[in-house]
Amino acid sequence: MRVTNVTGLLLVLLLLGPGAHGRRGRSRSRTKSRVQIGLPITGKYRDPESDQYYNNSDGAKILLASHFDYEYMLGHKIVFVCVAKGTPQPQITWFKDGIELYAHSYLHVHEWKMGTDKVKSKLEIDPATQMDAGLYECSADNMYSVDRRSFKTDFSIAFD
Repeated sequence: MRVTNVTGLLLVLLLLGPGAHGRRGRSRSRTKSRVQIGLPITGKYRDPESDQYYNNSDGAKILLASHFDYEYMLGHKIVFVCVAKGTPQPQITWFKDGIELYAHSYLHVHEWKMGTDKVKSKLEIDPATQMDAGLYECSADNMYSVDRRSFKTDFSIAFD
């Protein structure tokens, strides 16, 4: 299609709709949703027991966690960190693709108690393979609540 004048160009842009000019390709929205999944719109739960459980000040809370999107190099080490606080001290459990992880020859979990209410856990995989790509999760829980963080991983190949 060939447009010979400005009026024709404006007509074509109007027919194509908004977004027909400007950037090409996919665009990412920079707006952040203020709605937390699972939390009622009012911020309060119908049942006082649920409200007390989810909003308990002694409940397990993750204070520090690794980045969500992690790209690793094959043959190198993958490290994830999770620090949680709660009374009683929370227990941290690691998952990959929804399945609980246990230590083996290439996967190690280190844990440090920090006072009476904090715990730090580090998951190390060395050397990393293609099979280590996936969705990892650290879960901190005590008798009052559970808090979780997820980490998506994928590998990259270095060419020398």
